Amino acid sequence: MTAPPTPASSAPSPAEAILWTDPQRAEGFRAWLQGIAAAHRLLPGTVRLASADASFRRYFRVDTAIPGTPTRIVMDAPPDKENSDPFVQVARLMAEAGVTAPQVLEWDRPNGFLLLDDLGRQTMLDVIDPAQPDASRPLYDQAIDALIRWQLASRPGVLPPYDRALLERELALFPEWYIGRHRGVTIEGKLKERLERSFKLIVESNLASPSVYVHRDFMPRNLMVGNGTALGVLDFQDAVYGPITYDIASLMRDAFLSWDEEFVLDITVRYWQAARKAGLPVDEDFGAFYRAVEWMGLQRHLKVAGIFARLTLRDGKPRYLADTPRFIAYIRSTASRYMELTPLLRVIDEVEGTSALTGFAYGRV
Repeated sequence: MTAPPTPASSAPSPAEAILWTDPQRAEGFRAWLQGIAAAHRLLPGTVRLASADASFRRYFRVDTAIPGTPTRIVMDAPPDKENSDPFVQVARLMAEAGVTAPQVLEWDRPNGFLLLDDLGRQTMLDVIDPAQPDASRPLYDQAIDALIRWQLASRPGVLPPYDRALLERELALFPEWYIGRHRGVTIEGKLKERLERSFKLIVESNLASPSVYVHRDFMPRNLMVGNGTALGVLDFQDAVYGPITYDIASLMRDAFLSWDEEFVLDITVRYWQAARKAGLPVDEDFGAFYRAVEWMGLQRHLKVAGIFARLTLRDGKPRYLADTPRFIAYIRSTASRYMELTPLLRVIDEVEGTSALTGFAYGRV
């Protein structure tokens, strides 16, 4: 999950101001940037931090002498910690699909440095007002358009499969990192049996959905505004081939923003109608499709709660855990709707010390 780029100052910091833990890598970066500067009309002395994300990747912004193209983005992805091949592959796939995504202009593959075009400084999340959902509809319409384009380009055998093994690995993050390590609850007896029973149902539901290209983090924080009518798409390197329900669930049940159920339903209906018109394999019955979206979202929420706990406990990034209550609320809201998920709801009640929810409101948390 990528942090939004920080606004550039009027006087950019020099390259030496960027912190490096490895002096040899710092020198390699400076040499590489200087080596490509002339071809791309870069101004190496202006390079500064643009953003960092939940992985080991960092992004820098550098000025250019190109009229109308003031800046470029540099990705710093240490090859011993981050494999840049998927990023390059998916960037190409998105371009072929007609989706606005960063173009890879240079790639130092052995050292993990990439030069990209700059999609701007404002994310969709930056410009959304949660108190005015009606004003946000045009942006969500653009997001739906990008998602439909991406899914229409789908072909089997191109991206890794979002299969049973991956679904089960993702779900396992919740009991290990959130329940066990974060909450300090031992996973045994009835609690363990309830989790296993619920996880089996969730996996089977998700495997029943038709497969398309899946971004896996398609949410306002990763969508850039300010490039005409098309939103730019970031943070796509983990894309897979899997359930068509995933990205719309990700869009409307966000890690950093919650909407009331009425708005969630409205945008999901808009997506479903557009997908049907485009010939994508969504269920002809909206009720059945929405149920599948909810169960797919449940998979994501359990996974992300586990990831956010891991980021705090293992990687020393506590800011992510502050958003975990939002995911617990999503999990409880969905589990409370379906009788089959009562065992999962009881697990959450036991771990969180809460009582069952009623109603259908998502509420902002």
